[in-house]
Amino acid sequence: MSAAGVPAPLQGQVAIVTGAARGLGRGYALRLAKLGADVVIADVNLASAREFGEALSAPGVPDEVRALGRRSVGVQADLSRREGAQAVVRQTLAEFGRIDILVNNAGGAFTPVERSTASQMPDEDTERMLDVNYRSALYCCQESVPAMAAQGFGVIVNIATMAALDASRTGGRLAPYAIAKAAVLQYTRYLAADVGPRGIRVNCIAPGSMLTERIKKQAAERGMQNERELKRIPLRRFGEVEDCANVLEFLVTPLSAYVTGQCISVCGGQVLTPS
Repeated sequence: MSAAGVPAPLQGQVAIVTGAARGLGRGYALRLAKLGADVVIADVNLASAREFGEALSAPGVPDEVRALGRRSVGVQADLSRREGAQAVVRQTLAEFGRIDILVNNAGGAFTPVERSTASQMPDEDTERMLDVNYRSALYCCQESVPAMAAQGFGVIVNIATMAALDASRTGGRLAPYAIAKAAVLQYTRYLAADVGPRGIRVNCIAPGSMLTERIKKQAAERGMQNERELKRIPLRRFGEVEDCANVLEFLVTPLSAYVTGQCISVCGGQVLTPS
């Protein structure tokens, strides 16, 4: 129940959020908990918030979820390997008995910017970005779908990036990351067509330049979030974590019951072309 005594829309549901120990993933996990879901926090490092000085209201994100009155467990796993995804799904089913929502947020752009153009990107950067961005989502989807299909219901939200929609947004840089996230976007569409008849909806969020602690700390060296970029945003501000969480709320609740296979760009208008 909500504070006002109204049933929470996700009451009784179980969500997995990957890359949820900090940043956008943490924001997604907390929003799902506020909507009534029990939440599994999956991350390669459950203490990663400390690395970027992100302040938590409890020792860890699972503790923050529990403080909201929901059940939560943290699972530390390398989701770029299928065994990691299997471990997360196995522990979720053992603890909660079901999977209703999967948010594939794990990933990021952390290969060197100076060698990230399409004509220069080395094999190791391409493979690393495919592993942490595309394969992590692929494995988690494939391992979660059987449980969702068995209950005839499920919602999957994959996280892409504005750069996967418009190459001009990065000046041609970050190609390995953008290409891996473009694979996530296209996989979303194919998976939606595949599992829709089994009661599973699959959609995608493409964040723009978001004010997470990691991005704020790395912005200068990566040429991000400067005055020039701000002037290219029609809404004239960078995104907040809550901006993406608001769209997630739409995609995981009955408000979007007839929406699947779509990508919503949360970018303040930086991308104005169809996704």
